Amino acid sequence: MLRYIIKRVLLLIPTLIGISLLVLLLIDLTPGDPARMMLGASATEEQVEELREELGLNDGFFVRWWRFISGVFQGDFGTSLMTKRPVLDEMLFRFRYTLILVIFGTVFSVLLGIPIGIYAATHQRTWKDNAAIFLSLIAVSMPSFWFALLIIRFFGVQLQWLPISGVDTWTGWIMPCAAMALGLIALIARQMRSDMLEVLRQDYITTARSKGLSNRTVVYRHALKNAVIPVIMVIGGVFGSSLGGSLITEVIFSIPGLGQYIMTGLNNRDYPVIQSGILIIATLFAVIILIVDVIFALVDPRIRSQYTRRNKREGGKKNEKEEETVKAA
Repeated sequence: MLRYIIKRVLLLIPTLIGISLLVLLLIDLTPGDPARMMLGASATEEQVEELREELGLNDGFFVRWWRFISGVFQGDFGTSLMTKRPVLDEMLFRFRYTLILVIFGTVFSVLLGIPIGIYAATHQRTWKDNAAIFLSLIAVSMPSFWFALLIIRFFGVQLQWLPISGVDTWTGWIMPCAAMALGLIALIARQMRSDMLEVLRQDYITTARSKGLSNRTVVYRHALKNAVIPVIMVIGGVFGSSLGGSLITEVIFSIPGLGQYIMTGLNNRDYPVIQSGILIIATLFAVIILIVDVIFALVDPRIRSQYTRRNKREGGKKNEKEEETVKAA
């Protein structure tokens, strides 16, 4: 297991380097000049060119990439072209808002998605199951920004129960978390239903029912612990993708998080903000997926046994090579 973790961690390095190259390439292909936006339309071409030279925008592609990536390895993510403040300080301040939004949105989706999936599976081929499938299909198909606008209009404008923007109080987090969790609830519920149905068809479940155990005991004591294992992978992917998906939610509800910071950087062509923000989100996503893989291996004995057999085979081959070397000597 330790060897697997080390390999995955080492694999992150070329992955993130490739992401940084791709981001810089897309920035170069995107129309817009940050120097012109900083000086305004009234600035002359000489002034714009002078500022571009000062900011290093006229340097070659790989020169700018190396300057950025070498700074990242030294803990320097650059300085915002617009605010003139260190990008890392800005992102650390804003990241807590994004983290709160993602955590509560994910927890909310898990607490609702898993019970809905179990309920639909235990009522298969009934109107309750069909209703759950139909509603989950609508939830998955509905864009999060559209749902966010609907709940703002209903709960914020018409009923005036919740604030329509800002997170100064705890009530300000309710609608953003609900908007983010809608599609995630449906995704987890559908996965949970599928896995639960598969487990309920297993022979050991039939044996448990034949012993006279109640349906609740069979479902929650015997079936759930096996059916929830594949859902862990989905939850990890949901949590990671929510980091990027929080961008739209933060903009709609005026949350000063990392997503809104990156969006502002995109609008202003603030290259250090765009590069650093996307790189950090990609890093966090990769780390989360790694953690989920490790947890998945720990809770699933089949995965652990695969690692054990693989290590034994590798160890056996190594011993054979050593014996051959000794005999040859």
